[in-house]
Amino acid sequence: MNCDEASVLMHALIDGELDAGHAREVEAHIVGCLDCAARLREFQDLRKLMTPANLRYAAAASLRARIEGKLPAPATAATSRRSVIKGFAFGAGASALAASGLLLMVMRGDEQKRILVEVVSAHLRSLQAQHLIDVQSSDQHTVKPWFNGRLDAAPPVADLTAQGFTLLGGRLDYVDAKPVAAIVYRRRVHIINLFCAPAPGSGHRGAVMESLQGFNVRRWSENGINLWAVSDINADELTEFGEKFELALKQ
Repeated sequence: MNCDEASVLMHALIDGELDAGHAREVEAHIVGCLDCAARLREFQDLRKLMTPANLRYAAAASLRARIEGKLPAPATAATSRRSVIKGFAFGAGASALAASGLLLMVMRGDEQKRILVEVVSAHLRSLQAQHLIDVQSSDQHTVKPWFNGRLDAAPPVADLTAQGFTLLGGRLDYVDAKPVAAIVYRRRVHIINLFCAPAPGSGHRGAVMESLQGFNVRRWSENGINLWAVSDINADELTEFGEKFELALKQ
């Protein structure tokens, strides 16, 4: 068994989906291969990270102080009852406004973290046998129409073979409990999953590079589509992929 075969099967090993014979083969390979042993630990750490307990978000201790800092200072001079009531109403409104804004910031950060975990998890699932491609083709005019009737909007597909990123095909996957298109590319022996989720009304959003458990994720939005490119290639190469993909769609 070589490292490529072990890399694919170790996901099933972690999930307890391998039969005894294949499980022994993978375990025997991992014992003698430091790189695969390290990769297995990364996958196990990712699995732990995705437990419900780890996905909860605890607000910072400074949140209360930041909200209270938005409240008006207490009056030092004697005031009428009406002015006190008006001040109280204004303070309550300011407090509610500040709290809602800060809560939105916290929720938005938590949402991005959860989606990051989900796209990396979907990428890992795809590396298991029979999970990578539903429609196999290097022709973008074959891959794109395959999604008709399966998604609300057709995903963008570009043939980047000449640029060093080979189009392998696509599949239907799920992120945030919603169906998304996954366009699959190969960079040497590395797989790139480009997840495309319809986002009606969204405009252009510049690319952001993130990483999780050894995987890089480039996320951006274009023409009502949210996109996440996920791979274990380095960040510079994934940036190159994203830039060439965006350029190809403009031509």
